[in-house]
Amino acid sequence: MPGKRTAAIAGVTMALAVLVLLAGPLVKSGVLPWVAGLGLFALGSLVAGIGGIICLIALVRRRGGRVAIGGAISGIGALAVLVAIIINGRGVPRIHDITTDTVSPPQFVAITPAVRGAGSNSVVYDPALAAQQAAGYPALKPLTVAKPPAEVFDKALRTVTARGWPVAIADAAAGRIEATETASWWGFKDDVVIRLTPTESGTRIDIRSVSRVGEGDFGANAHRIEGLLKAIGG
Repeated sequence: MPGKRTAAIAGVTMALAVLVLLAGPLVKSGVLPWVAGLGLFALGSLVAGIGGIICLIALVRRRGGRVAIGGAISGIGALAVLVAIIINGRGVPRIHDITTDTVSPPQFVAITPAVRGAGSNSVVYDPALAAQQAAGYPALKPLTVAKPPAEVFDKALRTVTARGWPVAIADAAAGRIEATETASWWGFKDDVVIRLTPTESGTRIDIRSVSRVGEGDFGANAHRIEGLLKAIGG
């Protein structure tokens, strides 16, 4: 009987692990709302993790056989991913609008609220975010390069297109590029605006990245901006 219970728990655990794995594609395809998908991922990972631990204990006691191995690996694996995400998110501010210029952030012109869709986060910058960003990402600043705006614009546009992001506007005269990155697994969309300003020494690069949904971004927008600054300014 103990072996049968372990096998049943292992079966449920592996099924939950599969659902956890499918949470992202289900959200991306529109089958699940993003809130429901994240809930499935979090709760499914937690319950699967408990099942995985039970299967591991059964293995230590030499019960359950191969099915318990599958339950232990899939359940603990799902829980490990959840824990890693939580740990990664603890060190960053719970915000989703990041910019190199918190005083006069780049504005979206082509990517309007209508483009972002109903229920999306606002792109009206909240000045209260500046202090949180400064505390979480103190090194995130505008970048000035000793190159003319036209040259920097060309490189910025090449950088964006090389990443496969759909470009909403590329206005060389205004020094503006707007584009959208879509997460490959979940399908979450983050909008980016690059603003280039001529200076006496060259060109100042400012970037803003805003998530369409969610309160926090687990550092994704800041990481994206840092990567763009390095690629464009390098």
